[in-house]
Amino acid sequence: MPEQGYQVLLLDYRGYGLSQGKPSLPAVYQDVDAAFSWIDKAPETQGQPLIVLGQSLGGALAVHYLAAHPERQARLKALVLDGVPASYRDVGQFALSTSWLTWPLQVPLSWLVPDGDSAISAMPRLTGVPKLLFHSLDDPIVPVNNGILLYQAAPPPRVLQLTRGGHVQTFADKTWQTVMLRYLDDPQHFNGLRRLGEIPNYPTPKADSSENPQ
Repeated sequence: MPEQGYQVLLLDYRGYGLSQGKPSLPAVYQDVDAAFSWIDKAPETQGQPLIVLGQSLGGALAVHYLAAHPERQARLKALVLDGVPASYRDVGQFALSTSWLTWPLQVPLSWLVPDGDSAISAMPRLTGVPKLLFHSLDDPIVPVNNGILLYQAAPPPRVLQLTRGGHVQTFADKTWQTVMLRYLDDPQHFNGLRRLGEIPNYPTPKADSSENPQ
């Protein structure tokens, strides 16, 4: 993205990457808020369009944070999500179902997973933000139905782009890098990979019939 002229602030919230501490809710939202506060004040970000890109759990945190801070939504040019769990509880149940040892207990044990902060409950409140949702058909950790459910819950404008490959491996493929970059050119009108090879990413006026006599 920097090669394409985008500035990037890459955030590892507490307990991830080189960040200290342990990840816990609601404390991790303080880290998201700290990133936004820095963007508010940094001279190089003033007057620039803002895009939020969230992968996996980070995307779910972003959705919940933005729903709780509608004033942040107004400044966003777009929200891009990749492999995001719609429901923590459902993903927990899926993980339990993959082992014969925990399969019989998948339902009762999954109810021990807190689900109040799940993205599916917050997504309908993101009313003014264009959204691009990537999700792999092959995702072994967050099943593809999560991406479909989030897309269905998302107010328009919204795009669901199904991919192939492992969990959050989307941008290792140049094709999906290109899709995202083209989407960011015009988030209000882009409607998927199909259009890359057919027509521009924006509506074109119909030709006047008088200019094209039969």
